[in-house]
Amino acid sequence: METTWPFVYNFPMSYEGKAKIMKDGPKEGTLVMLFKDDVTAGNGKKKAVIKGKGKINKAITLKLLKLLHDNGVPTHLIEDIDDRSILVKRLKIFPLEVVVRNIATGSIVRRLGLEKGMVFKRPLFELFFKNDDLHDPMICQEHAFMMDLIYPDDLLIVRNLSMRANEILKQYFDSIGFDLVDIKFEFGVDENEEIYLADEISPDTMRLWEKGTMTSFDKDVFREDKGDLLTTYTEVAKRMGLKIEGI
Repeated sequence: METTWPFVYNFPMSYEGKAKIMKDGPKEGTLVMLFKDDVTAGNGKKKAVIKGKGKINKAITLKLLKLLHDNGVPTHLIEDIDDRSILVKRLKIFPLEVVVRNIATGSIVRRLGLEKGMVFKRPLFELFFKNDDLHDPMICQEHAFMMDLIYPDDLLIVRNLSMRANEILKQYFDSIGFDLVDIKFEFGVDENEEIYLADEISPDTMRLWEKGTMTSFDKDVFREDKGDLLTTYTEVAKRMGLKIEGI
């Protein structure tokens, strides 16, 4: 019997989000993820189009998804397509955003009165309900179970994969001069009910600071008007050893 979750998202053949377009792939069970040049902040209240951003985020995402796959974290990546697109597994997406925090900044500072820059003794695992109308509220695991967003056994898998992915990426960014401050993950299940890490992994979905400082190399540059976003993302790609045509 097929497992069903009342709130799991099954993406239609064509879907356009804030930063990406999902299109039906060439084979059943696949999607084409195309990266746009759009950037938003504040639940879409602040918007801009930055030429070249899509190419950079695609290249970064491709490399990081491969890195995670090679280190035992199953991801939805199938293969590279072109300078703006990758082919991915079609998944039913849990309507949850997972945030793993290594250093205090952003909403957790405002919520708990913590000092910005505080390094946590162990990474924090937080859940947010993906709902634009409610502004993606933070929830606890009991809320997730009560709303049938995810089953307990599956949340344990999601937590373990999130912590594993965070550790891999933290070590990687440390090696190229960045502190991984926090990162957002999304997960989904395929037709065999196997869980995969989904979505992009880029400076749009994480916070990176210059190692030992609080200098941002992520979307906070746009969000807080702290510099030129394209220059910032280009530096991240450069340190990752990526050469992007036209950038």
